[in-house]
Amino acid sequence: MDDMGYHDALALLDWQIELGADEAILDDPVDRFALDDAPPARAPARAPAAIPPAAPAPAAAMAVDPTEVARAAATAATDLPSLRAAMEGFGLCPLSQTATQLVFADGNPAARVMIVGEAPGREEDLQGKPFVGRAGQLLDRMLAAIGLSRTAGDAAQAVYITNMLPWRPPQNRDPTPEELSMLGPFVRRHVELADPDILVLMGNHACQGLMGRKGITRLRGQWAEVMGRPAIPMFHPAYLLRKPHDKAKAWEDLLSLKARLRSLT
Repeated sequence: MDDMGYHDALALLDWQIELGADEAILDDPVDRFALDDAPPARAPARAPAAIPPAAPAPAAAMAVDPTEVARAAATAATDLPSLRAAMEGFGLCPLSQTATQLVFADGNPAARVMIVGEAPGREEDLQGKPFVGRAGQLLDRMLAAIGLSRTAGDAAQAVYITNMLPWRPPQNRDPTPEELSMLGPFVRRHVELADPDILVLMGNHACQGLMGRKGITRLRGQWAEVMGRPAIPMFHPAYLLRKPHDKAKAWEDLLSLKARLRSLT
């Protein structure tokens, strides 16, 4: 029996079950007549230990509203460095625990055009700058076509870029409404401190966060007013990489942006 293989043992077990063997038997017989009829004594059952009631959570902890905390921290920021410090110290967003680092902004803060995207991707998370992956490279080419650049020193030809979320969502998932609401006060304060002439809202989530509206295919190219300044929704470059046939519409929006800049000069 010692050299019996696994499959042989399994077949033997199945055969025994078919014969009606439904319990295991010891190697040596048990004389049950010699056993004591009295049941074995059992240890007295212990009374369950009393569980102390949970201490009530402090009222202040229960009443914490992340959006209100973010709003207070953003309002207290008096310049861009202090705004960045406030965001880095904001510990109520779980994304800050999973991302590599905060992605604050890129470009010239004095630029007339401020672009608000959606959220950092993998490359942005690694480099700490918005729009540096494939979508960012396409954005740079789009801007160069109308004479704008994130590296320009002259505010008239420069752009300033940020995102609705400063931390990368896991697996590049979409921002949630709760995250947009929580981090929205930082973005609005960012716009106030940079004070651009024009806002460009790149993608659905930027429109949702700053306009309260979604549906980029309907909104794109239609000028609106956001925080007291003209704003134009545009296709996100990542969308254009997936749907290159819509680049013609993006070109129309770029020309509209260029014309609006000229009219405001």
